[in-house]
Order: sequence, then C-alpha cells, then structure tokens
Amino acid sequence: MAVVAAFDDAGRFRRSASAGAYLGLTPRRCESGEISWNGRVSKRGDAFARKCLFGAANGIYCRKLGGTRLRDWPGGIAGRTGPRKAKVAPRKLAVKLHAMWRTGTPLRDAATA
Repeated sequence: MAVVAAFDDAGRFRRSASAGAYLGLTPRRCESGEISWNGRVSKRGDAFARKCLFGAANGIYCRKLGGTRLRDWPGGIAGRTGPRKAKVAPRKLAVKLHAMWRTGTPLRDAATA
C-alpha cells in the first residue's frame, strides 16, 4: 500500500522503469573529468515506500519467499555482486508492482502457471 500511495496514479509514468527512479532506487551518477562511476542509491522520493521495498527484497532473499523466478532473482544478484547488494535491490520490485498495477494483472510465476 505504501508503494501505491507513493505513486498515487498508475498512469503517472509512461514506462514502469521510471517508477524505480521516482522512488530514488537508481544509483547516483558521479562524474569528474574523464572518470565516471555509479554511486550509491540516490534516496529521492518517498522514504517509507523505499523502506517497505527494502524489507520485501530482504524477505525474498533471506526467507526464500515468493515463486521460483522471484526467489532466483536475488540469488543471481548475490552471485554477481554479493549478498549485501542482493538484500537491498528493490528497484525490480517497484517496477514489477507498478506494471502489475497499471495493467491490472496478478503476479504470474513459472511454478504456478
């Protein structure tokens, strides 16, 4: 409900990928001269919705909640970047929630289909 309240309207964004940026879940872009790198999460937007998404991502990763594809996603992140980043990777959840809300479809998973 916190994410829905933060978005206010499903048609607010043209693409669901913009929903993560609206909540401040995209990395800061740091540039200095010829050096360019991605920084930490920008933390713009609704802090409570971001906190709820972090908790959901942590629950999916640590407790293996959700369907098989939803469970495998943080495991792949943990394999590439480490378990700390897998626990705090809620941008994909925000994008999925916005897409589900905009289209009015429930979460479909390969194990349940």
